[in-house]
Amino acid sequence: MRAAVPVRGALRVGPGAATPLGAHPVPGGIRFAVSAPRAEAVHLLLTVGDAEWEIPFPRAHRTGAVFTMTVHGLEPGPVRYAYRVFGAGEEEGKTVPVDPYARRLVGAEHWGRRPEYRSALPSAASGDFAWGEDRRPGIAPQDLVVYEVHVRGFTRHPSARVPAPGTYAALREKIPYLRELGINCVELLPVFEFDETDNTFHAPDTGAPLRNYWGYNPVSFFAPKAGYAAEPAEAARELKELVRELHRAGIEIILDVVFNHTGEGGPAGPALGFRGLDEDAFYLRAADGSYLNLTATGNTVNGAHPRTGSLILESLRYWAHEFHVDGFRFDMAPILARGREGALQDRPYLLEAIAEDPVLADCKLIAEATDATGADLVGAFPAFGRWMEWNGRFRDTVRRFLTGRPGTAADLALRLTGSPDLFPDRGPAASVNYVTCHDGFTLADWSAYDRPHNEANGEGGADGIADNDSWNCGAEGPSADPVVRRLRRRQARNAFLLLLLSQGVPMFPAGDEFGRTQRGNNNAYSQDTAWNWVDWGLREREADLFTFVRRCLAFRRAHPLLRRARFPADGTPAGWVHPPVSWHGRRPWEPDWSAHSLLLCALLYERTARGEDDAVFLAANSHDHPMTVEPPPAPAGTRWHVFADSAADGVGAHPPGEEEPLEPAGPLSVAEHSLVVLTALPTGRNN
Repeated sequence: MRAAVPVRGALRVGPGAATPLGAHPVPGGIRFAVSAPRAEAVHLLLTVGDAEWEIPFPRAHRTGAVFTMTVHGLEPGPVRYAYRVFGAGEEEGKTVPVDPYARRLVGAEHWGRRPEYRSALPSAASGDFAWGEDRRPGIAPQDLVVYEVHVRGFTRHPSARVPAPGTYAALREKIPYLRELGINCVELLPVFEFDETDNTFHAPDTGAPLRNYWGYNPVSFFAPKAGYAAEPAEAARELKELVRELHRAGIEIILDVVFNHTGEGGPAGPALGFRGLDEDAFYLRAADGSYLNLTATGNTVNGAHPRTGSLILESLRYWAHEFHVDGFRFDMAPILARGREGALQDRPYLLEAIAEDPVLADCKLIAEATDATGADLVGAFPAFGRWMEWNGRFRDTVRRFLTGRPGTAADLALRLTGSPDLFPDRGPAASVNYVTCHDGFTLADWSAYDRPHNEANGEGGADGIADNDSWNCGAEGPSADPVVRRLRRRQARNAFLLLLLSQGVPMFPAGDEFGRTQRGNNNAYSQDTAWNWVDWGLREREADLFTFVRRCLAFRRAHPLLRRARFPADGTPAGWVHPPVSWHGRRPWEPDWSAHSLLLCALLYERTARGEDDAVFLAANSHDHPMTVEPPPAPAGTRWHVFADSAADGVGAHPPGEEEPLEPAGPLSVAEHSLVVLTALPTGRNN
């Protein structure tokens, strides 16, 4: 066995505890503990400044499969470390640069440069963060409006006009904008340390290497992405500052977490940490030892294994406690419902453990309930009374209705009411509704392209989702035709109206509110370019759409009947004028559920605790011709006022409280491919 470099200076080795795993400050030094069940011996590779040591873990300090010791004389600060792991008969051992429990990684401070990872101790300052009186906003799930943000892309464009663009600090500068828009929850795409250079494809026009821009390839479950920090050594502090300032603004923060696969890839990928220490526990493997690839990334995390499940739970607790985050969105969550042979389980231990964990009791838990195998657990995800779900059925139904697919009106009625067919026991807030997200077309591109244009990804245009339920409104791509542009403007408004007037939790990606485009690319994971960053100039160029969305969000806040926590019972409650939800057509109480119908009218009603009537009427027409609709009578003492008309010139929506009376008070003309929203206001109100 290779001789270790002797310990020099003031450093000395003493016993350590077997838990918790990782590197942790203790009085007088740092305690290291690493689980390596198959190892015969483990050495600590330690770097402090220019000095390096290789220190064997004393056999006398080993507890079970855990190698542990305390190195006295070390202090939190610029300390890097790795492990050298020796198997039976090995002379040199293999270097494992990433401790799976490391709270910080170095070697990836510069975005776009190939990383040379080493585990590191957190800076001394990060342990003394001034949280002050920070408290989670504690927003009820049904009141959330989720805004999906890529940390780099949100402020990297020159038009963002912020210091340190593309960083946590720059995102913090945009909090006033979030408040102005009406957002109360930000969902960050992955911020666990990942390797953005981990992409084998090249740009077809320049040959330059493409990035793994989204970050769905973690190399750590604990370390924040250093390349997102203005001062990379202070990534943890900067992310905490972002959380603290969001909370001060009344905005929650949810992290998009990837526990279904890692950046180590398949068997030929780098052995960064998981593979080098405990391959059998971390990854699903077939009987012949090959990797089960249920994620289309080369490996699949073995969440059913107790050691891996413990790691995931500890990671979640760490982010909830140490960073004060408000919740988590789990990428390809059905992977965590699979047993050790890869089959889906009815009662997965890990999902139940997460749901029942006391540290996570106040955290929102959101599942992407589909995975790369085609498993679709939307509505059937093992929720244990806690989990919410991305509702892809909402996305598909809204898109199909708005693009004129026949036979979609009845299904749209279910989606508008919170998908009671999918979440009967959990209520509407279990449904996270969206029309677009990071994965797929932007909202502007959904109404501008019939097919994906992914040539820039270097994959021959064969990647991405083939069928997007999109419609280019008469021209593929940018168009100067006023008819095409008018239709596209209506479609964007239509989508936002259906999203924000539906029961459930609305979510949309940053930039959709002012028409961000990806030039038809529906799989922009590799595009770290100006056209894939949020162009803040669009806020002024598309000011009407921005104002429309802002007013729709304000309208949602003003009407609690749009944010119900439970599905209403059938019938009309005593003292109510109408049932909580009723369906209509061209005439009141006569909905058209026929296969060819593309007209859906809904009346939402509620008698408030103060005895006042609140009513909202929605008429959605996706026919290619206008329709005349007779709204049902407004409650006594009120009359219908127009909140929004997606076919109107200008903004197309009034500020809540300033809606204009419906004139004349009788039939309502709903233009082709448009929506009209009415609200009942007292007849004596000045207008």
